[in-house]
Amino acid sequence: MSRLTLYSIIETPLHPDLSAVYKQFAIDEYKFNSMRKAIAYLKNKLPDIIVADFIYGYGSNYAGANVCNLDVFLRSLEPYGKESKIIVLVDKEEQEFVVKLHELFPLSMALLYPVKPEHMQTVLKELGY
Repeated sequence: MSRLTLYSIIETPLHPDLSAVYKQFAIDEYKFNSMRKAIAYLKNKLPDIIVADFIYGYGSNYAGANVCNLDVFLRSLEPYGKESKIIVLVDKEEQEFVVKLHELFPLSMALLYPVKPEHMQTVLKELGY
């Protein structure tokens, strides 16, 4: 059985280091500090799980054609036909906008900052890992 692959897309300083949790679950983590890098890596290894910061686009193109920073990445994943579990980390002030993203993509979970290792352990167990 092959190991699971997880993309950590880290775009805010609030994103916690959960590497130890992922190791505990025998998950291979790939860290990206930009969507462009994460999209480029899709050609190499598709993620089973995505853990990404949710950033709503106030007054930008996000509020028009896109909802947030994740739209383009999640659309880039579609042609590969892979069903990835998507976990977003969100600030309390932007929590209401996660619903808009969920209308476009099947989110598995949204966690409010601050996210602690035990929160992620619980989520991974709930998702069957």
